[in-house]
Amino acid sequence: MRTLARRHLGKVVAGTALAVAGTAVMVGITLPGTAGADETGGGGGAAGQAARQTGPGPDGAPPGVVRQAPAEGKKGTGGDPLTDDELRRAAAIAAGGQPAAAENVDGARGAQRLSVDLADPEAADELDDPHAPRRADVTFYDYKSDALITRTVNLETGKVERTGTQHGVQPPLSRAENAEAARLLIADPLGAGLKADYKDATGHELTSPDQLLLNGAVYRAVPGGQPAVLDKCGEHRCVRLFPKIVNGPWIDARRLVIDLSARKVAELGRR
Repeated sequence: MRTLARRHLGKVVAGTALAVAGTAVMVGITLPGTAGADETGGGGGAAGQAARQTGPGPDGAPPGVVRQAPAEGKKGTGGDPLTDDELRRAAAIAAGGQPAAAENVDGARGAQRLSVDLADPEAADELDDPHAPRRADVTFYDYKSDALITRTVNLETGKVERTGTQHGVQPPLSRAENAEAARLLIADPLGAGLKADYKDATGHELTSPDQLLLNGAVYRAVPGGQPAVLDKCGEHRCVRLFPKIVNGPWIDARRLVIDLSARKVAELGRR
């Protein structure tokens, strides 16, 4: 591991310390929230755990029983989370009537959908009313105008009640945006270190974001803190990726920033 890292990209500090040099150093650490998420075979999850708990526990108590969740209806009530049916319906309603020029992260027509959330009650008397209209806030990012669009859908009437547009607002990235950032990085010369480390770890070429587990964080420019090509980050939608080899180590790519709006890659520390 150490020889591999020195050959490609610099120095790795053991344990959970951060890499002090290089653009894509493999780090053998575990980050919360993702360990084992895609690394176990069949029988995982609550059902698998219940199947394995066939004998008494360490204190002699009988094994626990995992009850199956009740069937979800098509429509929730009051402040219940949105059902799968409501999520799909809200997204479909909100997608209609968008500006013809709007673009998603791939440059295709239509703004990039980011999230669908239960909207807050419109009035005080709706707070405890189980029959109050249920609404959903559906957020999109339009890469053509670099604007965050929020459309509030009334799930009772099936209509968009209002639309808000903001610039310079950068909510968390969607899975599709992280995948597109990785695709741009893999295709860019600055992704050479990432691909070299992947090949050394797996013996295979890295050609697709599907070969990685991806997390990403929005990057905002600070005065004098990045190459000029990244100065619009914050106005543009920019991402720093935290890629992980499936069933393998994390790869430290934090010095690389992908401007999804301009479709460019740059390295922090370079001028």
